[in-house]
This record gives sequence, C-alpha cells and structure tokens, in this order.
Amino acid sequence: MVRLFQKELFGRKSEKHVLAGPDQLPLFEQPQQPSSNLAAAEEKIVIGAHERKKPGRKPLPKDLPRVEVIHDLPDQEKQCECGARLSCIGQDVCEKLDYIPAKIQVLRHVRLKYACKKCEGVESEGPTVKIAPPPVQLIPKSIAGEGLLAHLITAKVADALPLYRQQNIFSRLGIDLSRATMAGWVVKAAQECQPLVDLLQNEIRSGPIINMDETRLQVLKEPGRRNTSKSYMWVYKGGLPDRPALLYQYHPSRSGDIALAFLKYYQGYVQSDAFSGWEKPSSIRSKTGKN
Repeated sequence: MVRLFQKELFGRKSEKHVLAGPDQLPLFEQPQQPSSNLAAAEEKIVIGAHERKKPGRKPLPKDLPRVEVIHDLPDQEKQCECGARLSCIGQDVCEKLDYIPAKIQVLRHVRLKYACKKCEGVESEGPTVKIAPPPVQLIPKSIAGEGLLAHLITAKVADALPLYRQQNIFSRLGIDLSRATMAGWVVKAAQECQPLVDLLQNEIRSGPIINMDETRLQVLKEPGRRNTSKSYMWVYKGGLPDRPALLYQYHPSRSGDIALAFLKYYQGYVQSDAFSGWEKPSSIRSKTGKN
C-alpha cells in the first residue's frame, strides 16, 4: 500500500499503467503458449541494410541568378619566395543567399501627339491633333500601378500585413501613402474583381457537392454597426473534385437567405453543420442533401 501511494503521488501521470514490480501478477490468466511458438519467438530476424539521407544544408535553387564576386590575392602576394610567379590552380566556391530590398519606381506614361502642319488654319470636320490612347488602368486617375495594387492586396490578405504597417514600410522607403488611400485602392480593386468572383461562384455550383460553413468575426468601425456586433465570413468550396474552387463572402448575419442566394439554380448536395438557418431555404432542401 505504501508503494502504491508513492507511485500515485510521485509516479507517472500518463494513462499507461506500469506494473508495480516483477512479482505483480496479471489480473486475468494468460493462456500458455505452445512450445513451437516459444521456439519461433526466440528466432532472430535479420534486417537488411537501408540508406539514410545525409544530414546537411539543402542546396540553393539552381534557377536563382548568380552574381560572382572574385576574391583574389594582392599582386605582392602572388610572388613565391623562390622568385617565381604563382600560378592559379583552382578555386574555392561558397554560395551565400542574398536579399535585394524592394525597389520603388515611377512609370511615366508618355502619350505622343501628332498634327498635320499643312492643315493648320484650315477648317476640317475631323480632329486636327491625334494622340495615342491612354493605357488601360485598373483604377483610372490614380497613381497606383497594377504591381503596387497586387503587392498591397497580397501583403494584406496572404501575409496578414495590415495597411498601417505597410504605411510604415513605405515611409521608410520615402513614399508617403496614407492608410485611407490604400484602403480605397483595395476596395476599388475588389470591385473590379467581381467578374472573377462570379466565375468562381459558377464553378462551385457546377460540382456534385458544396461544402458550406460560416464563422463568426468582429469588425471594428463598421458604418451603422457597433464594434460588439457579430459578423460572419461565409466559406464555400465546390467544383470539380480534383480542382475545387474556394470562395469567401462577408455578411453581417448568418441568415439562411444568404445560402439561398448563393445556391440559386443549384442541383446537388450541400454539406454543412446542423445550424437551424440551413432549414430556412425550403427550395434548396428539396434538391440538396445535408449532413
């Protein structure tokens, strides 16, 4: 009893039970093994040799550009003590991974103008001056180029880098970009991507099954709502089994009408949780299943 109490107080806390001692007997009787099984258990098993990967540093990707920096001896050290000139017999190469900081540049779109000098002062119905058409811009009359917009959105969404931190990064590079300006660019770029969102929605509804769920989140400083209000991010996954599509949609509620609007004209199965809001769209329930 003392040994048992000591084990419970100072012993292991895992669920696996260790016998108190070599004299501890099993609770149930164990069947005796035949002599043939005992002989087979005593046989030795020979394990063949196997190969292991040598630990070490992984080689750098071969597709990265290489810049050679030559380190040579001074001319006075290329002279041997015997007076002869030293000859190069080889080289020792060591590769270091370097990083080039981001580079900011300004794209100047120059539109050339043309005019006919012979038609000067002559009335004509057509334009006397012709100019090259302006380039196609994602946000017209904005200083943001397509590369800058792609960087802002990727850093915000994929790398979880808020706009106020990006503002500080641009400030160190000498560029003054306010957070409100960058937020307006992100919203405008998202609006221009609506055709792509429609294609994703059609792709999801083309498959035999759609996985749907909503998760709660909190939005600060949302117009017309308190900071303690509950908002929801709806997630949809579907399409071809080997190439599924994924779509996120923000909504201020988790009403079943949201699912009804997304699953319009859809015929197939819907996999979700047991939330009661899924029971509301009766027109979907007759055509889809729920698990």
